[in-house]
Amino acid sequence: MTGLNNKILFFFDDKKSVPDIYPGSLEHAYLSILDNNLDDAYVIFSKNDSPRGIWGCSLVTVLKGFMTKYPTYFGIRNFFEIDLDFLLKNNKIDYVEQCLGALEVFSTINQEVYKFAARVMLENHLYSSALKYLEKSKQIFYNDAELHFIYAKYYMDIGNYPNAYFYINECLKLLPGYYPALVIKQRIDEIGF
Repeated sequence: MTGLNNKILFFFDDKKSVPDIYPGSLEHAYLSILDNNLDDAYVIFSKNDSPRGIWGCSLVTVLKGFMTKYPTYFGIRNFFEIDLDFLLKNNKIDYVEQCLGALEVFSTINQEVYKFAARVMLENHLYSSALKYLEKSKQIFYNDAELHFIYAKYYMDIGNYPNAYFYINECLKLLPGYYPALVIKQRIDEIGF
């Protein structure tokens, strides 16, 4: 999809069909963010009485550099990771930095936010940032099976199989039947470090 300045935008997963974007829609608000028109984005989000609209208002205040509208626990859980990835894939680095700068405040609302940030960094191959946020998440809540699963994926990606094995076992101690972890453990066993 091309955007306001004829740039290629990472906006939709389905490349076969590009939906119509209507004025005042949530998609319009996100396009406004990509066009650096945060005031318009805020107005559009505020007119959408939905969890995404409420989150969007909080997000825009963060992007402006002064959080005046705090997100909810569920807003962070449901939308932070998606929007951070969206901004990163669209090279909105200043906005990514604003979001990452808000993590300490967000963590007082939802303690999992560092894990969410780590997963986005890992999926975008930003390994040092991924590790940084994994470590912060571990300091808050060590006994999180998903955190250990992400650690294992991180160590698999960088080829450190002994650490990957350690963390996948930590994950399985907390959640023994977690199928994705069992698959990774089997792959590590097959590698035979």
